[in-house]
Amino acid sequence: MEEIINKVASSTLEVFDLEDYYPKGVRTQIDISQWLLEGFLLKEKDFREHLKNHDWTQYQDQLVAIHCSTDAIVPAWASILVTIQLAPFASKIVNGTIEDLDAALYEGLLANVDYSVYKNKAVIIKGCSKKPVPMRAYVIAASNLQTYARSIMYGEACSAVPLYKAPKL
Repeated sequence: MEEIINKVASSTLEVFDLEDYYPKGVRTQIDISQWLLEGFLLKEKDFREHLKNHDWTQYQDQLVAIHCSTDAIVPAWASILVTIQLAPFASKIVNGTIEDLDAALYEGLLANVDYSVYKNKAVIIKGCSKKPVPMRAYVIAASNLQTYARSIMYGEACSAVPLYKAPKL
């Protein structure tokens, strides 16, 4: 009987796993519609009073996304005012959803990666993840890897989708 060889295990593929960079911390989303009249109308005096009476300490060291879940037209200063209340407590604040928060966190983390270690290598950007990796993180990684990698694939080693191959010089 012929010996079975695991070609995936013996390949020279470098795996770039975005889960390795997953930002740690408690993520929280604040919906400012809770402080709007019927979820749609911002009355400045009432809005400021709600913010004044809110317990901001509950967001200590948390990663916070500020958004409005209704179709209310909210002036820019409203989110900024919420941010000012949050700033002494939260470790990171973004305007948007939890996905926007994760994308902003990844942007910061991926900016500090040394992509030169992938110079002239075949790289696979690991696809299946157990953590919510935003699409923007994949785009950032691919863009940065393309500068160095000989080739880039996406997915798993056993079923990768080819994305890029450096031109022969």
